[in-house]
Amino acid sequence: MDETGFWEIIDSTRDAAGGDPEAHADLLVERLAELDPEAVADYARHFESRFGRAYRWDVWGAAWVLLGDAGDAAFENFRCWLISQGRHVFEGTLHEPDALAELLGPEGFDRRADGDAEDVGYAAYDAYDRLTGAELPDLGLPDPPREPEGVPVDFADAEAMAAAYPRLWALALSLIH
Repeated sequence: MDETGFWEIIDSTRDAAGGDPEAHADLLVERLAELDPEAVADYARHFESRFGRAYRWDVWGAAWVLLGDAGDAAFENFRCWLISQGRHVFEGTLHEPDALAELLGPEGFDRRADGDAEDVGYAAYDAYDRLTGAELPDLGLPDPPREPEGVPVDFADAEAMAAAYPRLWALALSLIH
């Protein structure tokens, strides 16, 4: 499976799920279970590679602003959600995390429903198990770094966060009013 095929699966299942992360995860498992085990492993490599690429302080700051708080687990779930939004949103956010405010489109962001797609991150593992009755083998990817890439952000400093993420900050304020 190439990168285009990976994003096609993400996009088609997200669209069919109507934006519901749980339905999206279920549809991903169903779609992946239609493939052969090696294609599922390829999909998993693409997913895990992007999951690792998003392990950055500036992306974590964007998650923190949108969610109002984002510990380790919340940031992992946010990265799954970010990938689930498709190539345009994912790559655009990695290019400029504050641009996520515009990349979300007219639907915006719903703190109750968005930002958490943990099950999307397990879809390949579940599909592989369904196909083979076994765990997904080692993907051959490098170990993730211990710390996010980039310069740490002081999440507790509201002024610094507002300055670093002005568009996301304005969006987040609109979500609580």
